[in-house]
Amino acid sequence: MTATLKVARFPESSPPKACKVALLGFGTVGSSVARLLSARDHELPFQLTHVYNRDVARKRVDWVAEDVQWTEDFDDLLNSDAGVLVELVGGLQPAYEWVKKALLAGKAVVTANKQLIAHHGTELLALAREKDLHLGFGACVAGGVPVIAALQDGLAGDRLYKVRGILNGTCNYILTRIEQSGASFADALLEAQKAGFAEADPTDDLEGYDARAKLVILSRVGLNAEVRPEEVACRSIAGVAQIDFEYAHQLGCTIRQISRAELHDDRLYASVEPALVPQTEPLARVAGSQNLLVSTGEFGGETVFAGFGAGGNPTAVAVVSDLLHIARHKPRENDAAPSARYKVSSDFETPHYVRFVIQDKPGIIAAIAGVLSRNGINIDSVLQKPGCSKSELPFVMTLESCSSAKVSQAVTEIGRFDFLKSTPFVMPILR
Repeated sequence: MTATLKVARFPESSPPKACKVALLGFGTVGSSVARLLSARDHELPFQLTHVYNRDVARKRVDWVAEDVQWTEDFDDLLNSDAGVLVELVGGLQPAYEWVKKALLAGKAVVTANKQLIAHHGTELLALAREKDLHLGFGACVAGGVPVIAALQDGLAGDRLYKVRGILNGTCNYILTRIEQSGASFADALLEAQKAGFAEADPTDDLEGYDARAKLVILSRVGLNAEVRPEEVACRSIAGVAQIDFEYAHQLGCTIRQISRAELHDDRLYASVEPALVPQTEPLARVAGSQNLLVSTGEFGGETVFAGFGAGGNPTAVAVVSDLLHIARHKPRENDAAPSARYKVSSDFETPHYVRFVIQDKPGIIAAIAGVLSRNGINIDSVLQKPGCSKSELPFVMTLESCSSAKVSQAVTEIGRFDFLKSTPFVMPILR
């Protein structure tokens, strides 16, 4: 079934100016954008003039207007009379060079390229401002959920100091399937790949790099904090097992890949990692491939944004929304306002969950407790599932609130004990 996308009509009293659009990339998102722009009954104020793609002959479709030029040469777009270039090819190169050339040539740009904006957004936004042009990137974070526009405009009157979110649908789908069906991590990943939610190489998703790029963008836009992707610590979800969900449920929690950034004094705390989330939190109720973001402001408190964060149609809606903004408005002075630089740390103060797998013998709890005590860490609870083999026995300790650095140091020391069958698995517990 093909989804029907609805776009609001403009009031007759203030029609936006028409503009010509060149499309760079005709994959899943690019073809969805082209469908929106080609839909005459929507009366969008745009004319699609060019489509670029490698091996473009295999991409041609008969539902695009006959006067649209299909090309494999980027210079055809650069030399055209299109006022806006929509970049949907992804990756850092050649996308960075193409977007920069387009801005230098006087063309506004709309992109869904999160890695591009995370790594080069500050530079490109400054260039757009210098040229009095728009650089729209609302589709880079949470797909069809208008998070960027809401942080830039809807919450501009507040002073935001924290953002937390589920920003990667692939990881959320995998963790949800492990929780709901009892599947192994490997089987849940394979299911996600077959369903089209995970790439053949899912490294960027599983290791947190995809979500990290989005968190960098959210930190700049929402917290006015300049941060580089490599400064944000990431931990893989690959260590999460079904038994972790069993223990999490006993604690009134579930497990999700959480991206979070918080301002405290002169420091930005930021990380992307699997975490225990209390079932009472909005983040715990996000299932499947959906995204959710919670922003927290000094005056307005928490605001929650949720919806489908990936896929051709939702992302195309975000792209076209940026185009509509270009048609309606002049570039804003604060679109490229400099962000503040902070020291970046992942050393959150929070309770922690630690799963051990051991060969059972007397004195193990005392030995682990001794290491934790020497590192200034208090144990909150000990959980052990009955009926497991004594030769490979899993049990969990939850730790009272302490710094991640202290936990890491203690776990390194504990890792030297000969009764351990595998490296202890650690997750923060959100408060």
